[in-house]
Amino acid sequence: MSIPQYLRQISLKIGSDTEAIDLSELRIRFSVRRGTISTPNTADIRVYNVSAATARKAQLKEFGRVVLMAGYAGNYGVIFDGTIKQVRRGRESQTDTYLDITAADGDSAYNWSVINMSLAAGSTAQDHLKSAVQAMEGRGVTMGDSGTLSTNKLPRGKVMFGLTRDVLDNLGRTQDVSWSIQDGKMTLIPNTAYLPGDAIVVNYQTGMVGLPEQTQNGVNVRMLLNPSVKIGRLLKIDNESIQKLRLSPAPLDEAQNRLLLEQISLAADGVYKTLIADHHGDTRGNEWYTDVICVSVDATVFNALLRNSATPGAIAEPGAVKPYG
Repeated sequence: MSIPQYLRQISLKIGSDTEAIDLSELRIRFSVRRGTISTPNTADIRVYNVSAATARKAQLKEFGRVVLMAGYAGNYGVIFDGTIKQVRRGRESQTDTYLDITAADGDSAYNWSVINMSLAAGSTAQDHLKSAVQAMEGRGVTMGDSGTLSTNKLPRGKVMFGLTRDVLDNLGRTQDVSWSIQDGKMTLIPNTAYLPGDAIVVNYQTGMVGLPEQTQNGVNVRMLLNPSVKIGRLLKIDNESIQKLRLSPAPLDEAQNRLLLEQISLAADGVYKTLIADHHGDTRGNEWYTDVICVSVDATVFNALLRNSATPGAIAEPGAVKPYG
């Protein structure tokens, strides 16, 4: 049973832990970019005809947080929660002024969080993750979804020193997971799996706009703005509605075509994993969409990649045998 997609709703609040400004009643245009990569998610928000007093207040350093919620009646939630990086005032026409807000999600922790910690022998990947998140808590990041990590214990002590993101990058390579910050929550998504939860059905009855298209990056699908679409979660798409990718007919490109089809193959059961979910809309315009790039949950790694030692789980090419070590 689908949820009716009508009666738009939006909430935009900026402020601090003790005081906030509600700009929800004004015209708002926004563009939110979210992905599985560790680089912080970003948002560009334009609010029209804000009073001079409110604009000055919004530019205060104390007002450092922005929370944007959007959707429809019955399907409404947070699409961005982050810190304000810049506030600009301008004029679009003789009658309309605007306040531009540029924000990022967890960028302070990503750029400046450092770790200086030693763990005794017997530590696990979960212990390393917990230590990294503790180092980021002072900059507003807490633990979110992490899935199941290896329980293997290290035979020796573990020293973690430097930027916290470097520790997380190393953890991601050893555990074959992708880490990112989603609405201030540390999120780890297995590269070969997905986050738990029911798959969201995407079709013309649930708000799909146009037809999905297979591209070199995966399957692109547009739908009416849906805050329930989260990074790493599942979508259910009818494969018959997906427009297939045109392959190069050149004989020399046959190998590349086979590699490409391995990576962006269509799921036999129509279940896909969300990699990118961008939201953009205008409370006084037509735009009110979520654009998603997703891949099959059972996509396999092409054999050639397994010979690249930079690929997680890969086997490196055999090197020269050193008879004396």
